[in-house]
Amino acid sequence: MSKVKVTIDQETYEYEKGICYESIAEEFQSRYEDKIADVIVNGRIRELSKRLEKDCVLSFCTEGDSIGHKTYERTATMLLLKALHDVLGEKLDRAVIEFSIGAGLYCSIHGDVTVDDELVSKVNKRMQELVDAKTPIIKKSYPIEDAMAIFSAQHMEDKINLFRFRRSSAVNVYCMDGYYDYFYGFMMPNAGYIKLFKVTAYKQGLMLVLPTQENTKELGEYDSREKLFQTLMEATNWNQYFGISTVGDLNNQICQGKLNDLILIQEAEQERRIGEIAKQIAARKGVKFVMIAGPSSSGKTTFSHRLSMQLRTQGLVPHPIALDDYFVERVNTPRDKDGNYDFECLEAMDIQLFNNNMCDLLSGKTVDMPVFNFKTGLREYNGNMLTLGKEDVLVIEGIHGLDSRMTYALPEESKFRIYISALTSLNVDGHNRIPTADARMLRRMVRDYRTRGASAQKTISMWSSVRKGEELNIFPFQESADVMFNSALIYELSILKQYAEPLLFGIQKGEPEYLEAKRLLKFLGYFLGISSENVPNNSICREFIGGSCFHV
Repeated sequence: MSKVKVTIDQETYEYEKGICYESIAEEFQSRYEDKIADVIVNGRIRELSKRLEKDCVLSFCTEGDSIGHKTYERTATMLLLKALHDVLGEKLDRAVIEFSIGAGLYCSIHGDVTVDDELVSKVNKRMQELVDAKTPIIKKSYPIEDAMAIFSAQHMEDKINLFRFRRSSAVNVYCMDGYYDYFYGFMMPNAGYIKLFKVTAYKQGLMLVLPTQENTKELGEYDSREKLFQTLMEATNWNQYFGISTVGDLNNQICQGKLNDLILIQEAEQERRIGEIAKQIAARKGVKFVMIAGPSSSGKTTFSHRLSMQLRTQGLVPHPIALDDYFVERVNTPRDKDGNYDFECLEAMDIQLFNNNMCDLLSGKTVDMPVFNFKTGLREYNGNMLTLGKEDVLVIEGIHGLDSRMTYALPEESKFRIYISALTSLNVDGHNRIPTADARMLRRMVRDYRTRGASAQKTISMWSSVRKGEELNIFPFQESADVMFNSALIYELSILKQYAEPLLFGIQKGEPEYLEAKRLLKFLGYFLGISSENVPNNSICREFIGGSCFHV
């Protein structure tokens, strides 16, 4: 057997050609706190089940890395679906991985099935049996027609619909003890890698609870998050009503020339919901502060403009206020553990000045409103005088808008809280959900390039920091909102594809962001691209691709 040279951490080792990467990973596992989930071979992600073929540079991805954690989640998802297949048999029509709630994945169950404690117990038991047996997960490439036949036999029409739009002639299929499935991404070698999981009953379905990327040693927490769940289900039901639950469904609509109507209907639905929120605000006596918060690239600015227009139709006079104008001056901005300015922490805000200004306005005083100069890092006063009249309301937008510490001096009855996010409910197929963070990152990538000339590489490099800030400063307060608004547009990823792909292709192999760029390019490859010419100029989508009638 011939030898192959492998460079790991700048040291060279010799292995027999054909050795499994899993065996190499076992030798180096002691160097890592978290379990190794994948390997990177000459800049390409490879599964541990693959074999060494030639000289290479090799590194490892663990469950504590973004790539490795996705692999863990994907493998656990297949484990759940296999267990449901075994436990329910013909009673199961289909199981759909809908969306995430905290550290849990919500799975809806369809068929002649009652979701109760007995079912939960059987599913957990069967999953554990598969884990204990280290049931292999075998990957095989099939001609696309053969793959369609496999999934037709398992009544997975969503996958057949998806494969209709594949340009390649083959597709990779995973098999676990006679159960076949398709996944967008990589898998672990066997079920034994899934050491931590728990399935519980949740609403009308099941919740698969897993460890988080930040803490792989114990199960993550999830709470009921009733408002978030309801908002996501409303979007899911809306999609189902129009027959567009998956990317394949959306592509079919595009091929049938129905997209323009879909755009108009989706935009009309968002306008209806914004109008309903405006009515709620107008109907509540004493509201003077409309607080809007949400994660990056949620469309907060366009939403606040459209809400202001609707508030005018209710006889109110809205005034936009950006919390960003209440940053402390740059010299006083806190720094993170790496010594960089932390603009997302609450301490970066001049909370006392904000509350003093708002209380003065509430008492009828005239206030010279500050403007923060981001170039100089200084607060400025330009004679922007404001006095609140009887019908006036302040529409205040910023990441800390739902944090009660930001508005500690304001009477509760004077505040109306709105949480906004792009809560994507469209799935690649029934078993491959689209994380809402992916859609938001693509939005931001396109906007940052258009407005700031920032590269896709820069957007990707800072995204983990952005997400950490959201986990600390936004998500913990989302359930305190009076209403939630979902800014996701069912058609938008087919629009963003045209703008994002050239930016992603610009990231070169060897760059730290290359693997993430490749993942996003593969993801966008599922979508048929469409022109943006029919997107209305007041659409939230315009905030990112350009052409908005608002100053965004």
